[in-house]
Amino acid sequence: MSVKKSTTKKTLSADIEEDFSLNDLMLRGRVSANAVEKELPSGDKVVEFRLIVTRNKREGVDTLDIAAWSAKSRRMALTLKPDEWIEISGGVHRRFWRGSSGLASRWQVEAVEISRI
Repeated sequence: MSVKKSTTKKTLSADIEEDFSLNDLMLRGRVSANAVEKELPSGDKVVEFRLIVTRNKREGVDTLDIAAWSAKSRRMALTLKPDEWIEISGGVHRRFWRGSSGLASRWQVEAVEISRI
């Protein structure tokens, strides 16, 4: 007697498919220099600075671009001093803009919360 296995494919449509992605991070590091406030052509304001994060004792450091978009995070970022230790929570975003040589982009950490440690 042969038994046939029934294989059922479970297909979910795009509107009910579960999304398990997560873009949530926490960084601790030292501020590299004073933050700079910029006004974009759209009228939006952003405060940008860099954070120095140690990879490990043997591999050196990474310097990450940080952007503060909300009024609260912009105010906090403008009070930071070089070499000050801070903690950031937020997410990673890829920013796009049209430059003189065409479309350009870069990865940036958006700081939602900034605190001194």
